[in-house]
Amino acid sequence: MFLSFFIDQPTIALDLILYNAIVIVALLTLFQAPLHNDPLAIACMALASALWGLGSITSSYGQFYPLSPSSTLVANICYTLFYPFALVAIPRAMGSRRKTSAIEFLDSAIFGLGLSAIVTALLISKVLPQIPGTQSEAFFSLLFPICDLVLVVIVFLSLARHKLSPRVLLLCAGVLIFACTDFLFLWFYVNNKYQFGQPSDDGWLLGIVLIVLALWQGPSQREKELTLHPALIALSVFISPVLLAAIAIRPGFFPTYILVPTIATLFLAFIRMTIVLRQARNLGEEKILARTDELTGLPNRRRLVSEISTFGHTEGALLLLDLNGFKPVNDTYGHEMGDRVLRQVAQRFSRSLPTGAILARLGGDEFGVLIHGGHESTMEIAQALHATLSYPFKIDGNSISIGVSIGHVQNDGDGELLARADLAMYQAKREGSGIVRSKA
Repeated sequence: MFLSFFIDQPTIALDLILYNAIVIVALLTLFQAPLHNDPLAIACMALASALWGLGSITSSYGQFYPLSPSSTLVANICYTLFYPFALVAIPRAMGSRRKTSAIEFLDSAIFGLGLSAIVTALLISKVLPQIPGTQSEAFFSLLFPICDLVLVVIVFLSLARHKLSPRVLLLCAGVLIFACTDFLFLWFYVNNKYQFGQPSDDGWLLGIVLIVLALWQGPSQREKELTLHPALIALSVFISPVLLAAIAIRPGFFPTYILVPTIATLFLAFIRMTIVLRQARNLGEEKILARTDELTGLPNRRRLVSEISTFGHTEGALLLLDLNGFKPVNDTYGHEMGDRVLRQVAQRFSRSLPTGAILARLGGDEFGVLIHGGHESTMEIAQALHATLSYPFKIDGNSISIGVSIGHVQNDGDGELLARADLAMYQAKREGSGIVRSKA
């Protein structure tokens, strides 16, 4: 704490209990933040703070009481896990709440890990040998500032999309102070001047406190959605196999620690690809379902209208078919029997149509057909459709007879095919003539 300026040696009360108690209070404060916050921003910032606090408690405890050698590694891993959650929470906290997606989280993680691997690979061969301690300690000492750079870049990208406000300023100040403290720690560590409990350690605590306080401020107005550019994601994914190939070709050129972010980047990229493919498939299925009649499996009115709009000047015709005598079937035998009749009607119509014709159920007992060909051939098809219902349906021992009225309109370029076919169909129904051809 700031009392470190006046106390030379670390103390349990100050550097273990009070220091980490502030982190815990900040974490608990997050759960009481106003409801205008994005729930995902709160959740991710809470996880980031909790992981950093766990690392701080482990590291501080190890300064006063004996712990296993692996405790330092555990603390460093906790510190590292702070960044993926912060990369999601802080940019979202700058704007108003909105729906989230797994892709957004994965993009942030892939970019953060990929950029960390790139910068680490470029700097580690020059800087790492100068850092005292074990290779693991040296690696993490260098990794933290690199992750801070990624976080600072993301924050300033977010800042460019939002208006300045107390919330945004506090977030930026918190991130910058936290990042500068990591760089200061690295400088002290490289020059063998770092001592646990020195005043610079308060920068991490101050950064987290400012970020938490920012979430109690009103959100800024979002001017447009913030997403990572696909090129950044592609670069992060591309560099990972390149680094792996370099490690395989020249063993020892890069430390084996580079494998962690590179493999993690590829693994997350694979998960992202799987999710995107699944979403694309689901979208395709939803699109098909949106244009398919649930009862018969035929295209529905929406699909037929869409096909009509692309018919253009193609030679062909639109037929509208309305069943005669279908209502008494429902009244006498019930709707379940009526549904079975409609499915069999659809089968008979389908068998009578040439390849390339589109048969759709428009709703109720009405069907539509879009066919290619001249007037004579399309009229022959209309007559064939009319003939398919000339003999009864045999269902569960019942003989059910129905007919059909057909409105025929040739695609003569005058437009309004659906309205003209509808008028012709109702004329056929009134006159009982079976088929009526619309005249321009």
